[in-house]
Amino acid sequence: MVDLPELKFASPDEASVPVWFVAPQAFAAPEPTLDLPPEALRFAAATRFEAKAGRLLWFVGEDGAPGAIYLLDSGAKADPFQPGALAGLLPPGVYRFASAPPRPELAALAFLLGGRRFDRYRSQREAPRLVAPEAIDARAIESIASSVALARELIDTPANDLGPEELEEAIQEVGRKFGAKVSVIRGEKLAKDFPLIAAVGQGSPRPPRLVDLRWQPKRARKLTLVGKGVCFDSGGLDIKPESAMALMKKDMSGSAAAIAAAAMIMAADLDLSLRLLVPIVENSVSGEAFRPGDVYRSRKGLTVEIGNTDAEGRLILADALALADEDKPELLIDFATLTGAARVALGPDLPPFFTDDDALAADILRHGAAVNDPVWRLPLWGGYEAKLDGKVAQLTNAPAGGMAGAITAALFLKRFVGGAGAWVHFDIYGWTPAAKPGRPEGGEAQAARLIFSLAREKFGVASLQ
Repeated sequence: MVDLPELKFASPDEASVPVWFVAPQAFAAPEPTLDLPPEALRFAAATRFEAKAGRLLWFVGEDGAPGAIYLLDSGAKADPFQPGALAGLLPPGVYRFASAPPRPELAALAFLLGGRRFDRYRSQREAPRLVAPEAIDARAIESIASSVALARELIDTPANDLGPEELEEAIQEVGRKFGAKVSVIRGEKLAKDFPLIAAVGQGSPRPPRLVDLRWQPKRARKLTLVGKGVCFDSGGLDIKPESAMALMKKDMSGSAAAIAAAAMIMAADLDLSLRLLVPIVENSVSGEAFRPGDVYRSRKGLTVEIGNTDAEGRLILADALALADEDKPELLIDFATLTGAARVALGPDLPPFFTDDDALAADILRHGAAVNDPVWRLPLWGGYEAKLDGKVAQLTNAPAGGMAGAITAALFLKRFVGGAGAWVHFDIYGWTPAAKPGRPEGGEAQAARLIFSLAREKFGVASLQ
């Protein structure tokens, strides 16, 4: 059984250390008029404290109790997650915000997320704990934080301990928690009905599968999430170089983001029928592996020529999207660590997304900004459609030339969607290369929180209907 992480705030009844938030320029004024304990100002003056963003000032009050001041960046470009850095700066104990940061809900979320470390293989570090600010919905923030923590845990776990079976088990456990029905397709039925998924996974001794979670199927409005679940990607027979293979445990980040978004939606009881589809494979090198030049007929009926076995993610997504599309959901969303081209274009922190729906794209950008889960729209440029033409089949999975790789990958996926009301594809990196406030180095559920925010606005909460 997979243990689902639960991130919680401290009880408001516990004794706590106050932390004040101050802009550097205000604290450094010749005669500060800040609402701070006078002993803190006296201590700062006596020690010639240099006020810079990111610095922490400890002081002892007249009653002997400790307090702290954290200096925040100010202005429009300030990171709303910056207070999350406190989770790495403060010693173990219980703390509370004595003054409100600019975005209390995001500050509290970042504190919870910043205190979570991947410590499965080493001694656990006791993290500081936070009393929830009065102005926030603490239970909602705890649910979001726990869902993100689950995604990070899955991504951070190495492939020897997180293969197809273990990833399936995690989805099963999420389904049990929220009363969802989970079914799994594998073996001969997978090979017959989902040939591309079966082909990608046939080189591994750990069998491929398609996991199908359904929650509240009787509700009228349908949202379907699809996540790429490649538990490790060697590149197959077109094997990756060492530098490109080192982080390939994270090639299932799309599935982790989709699982996180699904968990948030179910925990909030949004008024929708949710379906989560995760094609799970390991792309390995063996005598059974699929080959360059092979041709497969997809679930949709389109024939696909394998131009490169390292372009495997779009293959498994194609079959899963075709199944999702048959159900004609109102909104169909997929998450995938699909192309290096996306990272070259936008870097690791800003995933591109693709959709033909301009109003939906505007909503996605708005929600990404609102919850500090940024993304950027790239075009489904029809002029590149011809690049997908195969030489002996209808499609190739690896267009020649290498240019516009993120766009051509998205156009490939688009060929397998047609019945959904709207479709969005996120090409995420799924990893934070260097630690930031609220985002430790390691796995990241990119775009999951923004999709939850979008779904909450679009579909509403069932209990309020």
